[in-house]
Amino acid sequence: MNLILCDTKILIEVYRDNHAVTNTVKQIGQANIAVSDVTCAELMYGARNKTELKIFRKDLDTLTVLPVMPEISKMAVMLVEQYCLSHKLALPDALIAATSIYHQLDLYTLNIKDFIFIPEVKLFQL
Repeated sequence: MNLILCDTKILIEVYRDNHAVTNTVKQIGQANIAVSDVTCAELMYGARNKTELKIFRKDLDTLTVLPVMPEISKMAVMLVEQYCLSHKLALPDALIAATSIYHQLDLYTLNIKDFIFIPEVKLFQL
């Protein structure tokens, strides 16, 4: 299996022990999971305490983390310009979408409505 880009909600649901998401993540395999720097920042921002923050950092260090490169930034700005008024595309989602497009990775998300309108984003399905 190729790398699959997971958005923040997927990781949150793994921590919440959502069995459907956890089983899908297991099927994908840890070695095949990638996340954006944006997902790392969002996850850590949501930490409730230092212990949780440490757990997040330790777990993120086991995944492929894709940095926001200038090309991704530029693409995200274009996506925001194109979709902010019509679909309320938020900057973090635009950066994640641009990462998916740039690296040609399927995006695993539970927030399909946040990405479905971007034709270049290929949503992950088992």
